[in-house]
Order: sequence, then C-alpha cells, then structure tokens
Amino acid sequence: MTDAVTYEQDGGVVTLTLNEPDTRNALSPAIIDAIVAHVATINADLSVGCVILTGAGEGFSSGGNVKKMKDRATVDRPMTPTETRRYYHEGIQRIPLALYNLEAPSIAAVNGAAIGAGLDLATMCDIRIAARSAKFGESFLRVGLLSGDGGAWFLPRAVGLSKAYEMTFTGDFIDGDEAAKIGLVSKVVDDADLMDEARKLAQRIASHPVQSSRASKRLIRDSQHVPLHTSLDMAAANQALVQTTQDYKEAILAFSEKRKPKFTGN
Repeated sequence: MTDAVTYEQDGGVVTLTLNEPDTRNALSPAIIDAIVAHVATINADLSVGCVILTGAGEGFSSGGNVKKMKDRATVDRPMTPTETRRYYHEGIQRIPLALYNLEAPSIAAVNGAAIGAGLDLATMCDIRIAARSAKFGESFLRVGLLSGDGGAWFLPRAVGLSKAYEMTFTGDFIDGDEAAKIGLVSKVVDDADLMDEARKLAQRIASHPVQSSRASKRLIRDSQHVPLHTSLDMAAANQALVQTTQDYKEAILAFSEKRKPKFTGN
C-alpha cells in the first residue's frame, strides 16, 4: 500500500506529493491525515527550509470526491447538520489549519487540474507555480455546495475580493495563463519543467537561515491582521530572537568575508 502523501527530502527542501492519482488526488481522509502529520514533522525539523506540494499523476487535486458526495446525499439517513459540521471540523478543515501553521515557506507546484478544494489547497501555499496544462476552478456551486475548507479565507487573499467573488459565483475554469494574469500563480512553465522550476526556487529559499526565513513568514502572515504599530513591534521582537542565532552570525561573517555561508539551523 502506498503512502497517501509521499515525503521526500533533498537537502533543505521537502517535497510532499499527493499520491492517490486514481481519484485525481481527491482529498481523502488518508491524504488529510498525512498532510497534518507531515506538517508537524516539518515544523519540528529545522533542517527544512522550504516545502513543495504537488500531485502524482495528471492532476494536482480534484478536491472533493464527487462519488462519495453522491453516496452521502442519497443515503436513507443523511447526516444531521450537527454531524455535518463536525465532519468538516474533524476532516478537511484540518488541512487549512495545518498549512496556515506550516512554519517553512511553501510552494504549490500545480500540475494539471486544481479544482474546488484542490484550488483552495493551492492557495494555502505561500507561492504557486503552474504547469501550462494546469486548470483552476472554484467550482463548489456546480455541485450545490460552498467552500468548506478555507477557500473563502485564502482565495481573496490570493486574487483580491472581486476576482474571488467572480470565480466563486461563476464556477468558471481558468488556465495557467489566466491564473498568472490575476495573480493566482507567480509563473507558468512547460509541464516538463514544472518540478525543476519549483525545486530551483525552493533551493534558493532554503539556502537562507531557516529560523530567519520561518520568522519572516510568520511576520508577513500575522502582519495582515494587525495595525502597523503591532507589526513593527512583532518585527522588533523577531529581530531580537534571530540575532541570537549562530546562523545570523555566520551570515554576517560570510558576507564580510565574501564567501558562501554554512548554515546549521542553529
């Protein structure tokens, strides 16, 4: 039996691959559990400087499993509203909470389709790169649903409120070029080059002091929700912490000595 999400580390870069291609990587309980577990592992490991999230097979993620949705909708005794609410809290909503709290910078390498919760999953990463074959759709209304996995929070932050409304209310699919135009992805590359481009970017990110990059991520994330004076105070506090690390001292010495630094995560 294969892992629902494979975990591969190369130097400071971890690649997480959704590994249920038979369902186009629909977000199954096994995938949910694996993502949550892998995030906990990464947060505890200061050798990880960047994370790539991608999908096995021809698609990134199809989101929800429509067959299972049909099964739940047509059973003799459907879930009560209370049971449905708990189903989301204890199921798919664990993914946005985990990825929001992922300390390392993250890149979604979007291969093929990222639909519904699959699109939302991509927006939970810090940076998105798309293959030319990528297709995106906030498609919940097509099946009479709404985004129950955090898309209403993440998508407007990626593309702006007006475009998020448009994508939600129409359910239209867009290609990689349109995704780049609206800021959903940073760049579009040929399919064959997707993982190489993602790894090159991840390696550049992971080449910096891990504690400083993780603190920078927290500062940018948390600054979206606080007044300027609070953000400045958080910045000062984080500066005080990172300037006690060995990697900070090594960075200063290497810069002054015009050599490549050797970081240890300490």
